[in-house]
Amino acid sequence: MCGIAGFCNYEIDYTQKKEFWNDTLIRMRKSIAHRGNDSEGEYLRKHIGLSHTRLSIRDLCFGGQPMVRNIGETEYAIVYNGEIYNTDELMPELKNAGYSFETTSDTEVILYAYIHYGIDFVSKLNGIFAFAIWDSRLETLTLYRDRVGVKPLFYTIKDNTIVFGSEIKAIFCFPGIMPKIDINSFREIFGVGPARTAGNGVFCGINEVKPGEYIVYSKNCMKSVQYWMLESQVHSDNYQQTVEKVSFLVRDAIRRQMVSDVPVCSFLSGGIDSSIVTAVASDFLSERGMQLNTFSFDFKDNNLFFKSNAFQPERDRPYVDIMLSYYNLNHTYLECNESQLVDLLYAAVDAKDLPGMADIDVSLLYFCSLVKKHNKVALTGECADEIFGGYPWFYKDELMWTNGFPWSKDVNTRTLLLADDFIKELELNEYIFSKYTDSLKEVPYLEGDESIDRRRREITYLNIKWFMQTLLDRMDRASMYSGLEARVPYADHRIIEYVFNVPWDMKYRQGMEKALLREACKDLLPEKLLLRKKSPYPKTYNPNYERLLAQVLSDIINNPNSPIMSYVDKKKVLTFMQAPAEYGKPWFGQLMAAPQLMAYIIQVNYWLEKYSPVFS
Repeated sequence: MCGIAGFCNYEIDYTQKKEFWNDTLIRMRKSIAHRGNDSEGEYLRKHIGLSHTRLSIRDLCFGGQPMVRNIGETEYAIVYNGEIYNTDELMPELKNAGYSFETTSDTEVILYAYIHYGIDFVSKLNGIFAFAIWDSRLETLTLYRDRVGVKPLFYTIKDNTIVFGSEIKAIFCFPGIMPKIDINSFREIFGVGPARTAGNGVFCGINEVKPGEYIVYSKNCMKSVQYWMLESQVHSDNYQQTVEKVSFLVRDAIRRQMVSDVPVCSFLSGGIDSSIVTAVASDFLSERGMQLNTFSFDFKDNNLFFKSNAFQPERDRPYVDIMLSYYNLNHTYLECNESQLVDLLYAAVDAKDLPGMADIDVSLLYFCSLVKKHNKVALTGECADEIFGGYPWFYKDELMWTNGFPWSKDVNTRTLLLADDFIKELELNEYIFSKYTDSLKEVPYLEGDESIDRRRREITYLNIKWFMQTLLDRMDRASMYSGLEARVPYADHRIIEYVFNVPWDMKYRQGMEKALLREACKDLLPEKLLLRKKSPYPKTYNPNYERLLAQVLSDIINNPNSPIMSYVDKKKVLTFMQAPAEYGKPWFGQLMAAPQLMAYIIQVNYWLEKYSPVFS
C-alpha cells in the first residue's frame, strides 16, 4: 500500500517553475507519508505532476514509483496504491505480446496492461487499488478506483486544474485550495455520518472517485466511466452447487491475498468471518513450513464491565482461545484502555480528515499501530456481513422494512444535542431520505421478483454501497495511518457478484444468519465457533470511558470559543451528560450509542478547529 497525489492542467507549463511545483508535489506526498515511507518519488512534466510515497510489499528493491515506461515516442507514468492478486494470470499474455518486465511488481503489470489493452483494461484486474496513469500521446490523466472502494482516491478541480490524492489532506497542500464547508457538509456529518454519500468528500468541491469508476481528464473534457456495477441475474445453481462455489471463491480469494514479499498476518476476532480467513491463511503458510501471526483486540477490564445485549450477546476472547487450540498460530492479545480511547479521538480525525466512528475508529487505529510493529500486511474479516447477510436488518422485519437506512433509522437521536434553529436549517429528514431514495433507484432488480425478494435485494445493495463502504473507509484510514496494509478477501468482486444473486433462503437457514458461509467453510472451524451467533467488533463497557468523555465535552461546551458551540445547545448537552448511558439503542450501526454520540461531538469540534473551514 502507498499514498499517491498529483495535479494536471493543460494551460500551465509546470516545467517553467519546476522547483516550485516539485516542492508542491513533495508537500502533498509528505502529508500522506504515514501510508508508507519506505521510498518516495516525484514526476513532473509540462502539464502533469505525480507524487508517490511507498509501503514496499512487492519487489522491495525495484518497485519504486512513479513508474515510467516509454513505448516509441510515448511516455507513460503511473502512481499506484493497492494490490493486484491476479498478476500471474496477466503477465504471460503481456510477455507474449513483447513487453519486457524490469521488476516483479504489480505496478508494472498494471502499466503494461493499460498500454496493451487500452483504457478499459481495469476490468481485467482482481485487487484493491487506486491509481493514476498519465498518457503523453493522448495527453490524458486517468484516475482509477477498485470495484468496491477498498482504496480511497479524492480529487477537486480548481481553475482548470485537477488535483488528487489518496487522502483529502494532500489536496489541501496545493496552492490556493483551502478547506470550505456549507450546509450540505453538515448534512453529511450529522445526517448520514459517519457514512458518506458516494463521491462526496464533505468539504466543498472535494469529490471522491466512486467505487468501480474511472475518470479521464483531457484537454477538452473530463468524463467518468462506471466500469463495474452490481447486476441481477437468475441464480441457477442448486443449494449444494452454491455451497461448493462459495467454498471455492472464499478460499481462493484468501489464498490469492497471501501474495507478498513480506510476512502476512491476520486479525482474529473469534467470529466466524475472521476465523475462516485465519484458518485458510494458516493452512497456506503451514504448507510452506511457516506459522501465521494473529492478533485479537479487546478493552481493559471488559471482562468486568461487559453487558450482554441484542447486538453484542457475548465476549470474543473465549472463541479466540478455541481457534488457538485448533490451529498452530502465533497469537498476540492486544488491549486498549479507556484513557487511550479518549486521547486518540483526535488522531482518528487526523487519519480520516473527517469525524468518524468515534472510539470504534480509535481502537482500530490504536490496534493497527501495535500490529505494525510485527507485520506490514494483515488479512481481515471485513465485508462478510454485508455480502452474506449477517446484520439483523437483513432478517428482522422491524429493521428490514424501515423506510430509510436501517442502520441509522432514528434521526432524532442524531440531533439530540443540536440547537433547534440549526436542526431546522439542516432539514435532515429530507436530506437523508433523498439519499436513500436515490440509492434505491440504482438497485438492479430482477424481473419477476416478489416484494420480499425486491426488499432483500435493496437491503443487500444498500449495505454494499453504504455500510460496507463506511467500514472499508475506516479500515483503510486506521491501518494506513501506521503504514499497515489491510486486505479484505471477502470483498473480492467475484464473491460479491455471485452471492448478490443467491436467494435468501440459501443464505439464511434454520434461523442462522450467514448459514451459507458457515456451510461452505464448516470443515475449517470447530463446531462451537462455527455455530456462534454474530457479534460485532468489540467496544469498551467501562463506565470510566463515559466519565472521561463527559469531562472533555464539558470543557468544550464551557469554552465559548469552541466552534461546535455554534451548532449545539449547551443545556441539551448538559442534560444528556447527566443521564445514564443507554447502550442498547445505537444511533449508527450496532455499536454507536450514547458514549459514542459524545465522542462524535468531540471529534466534530476538533475537526472544525483543525481545518478552520470557511463556511459558505
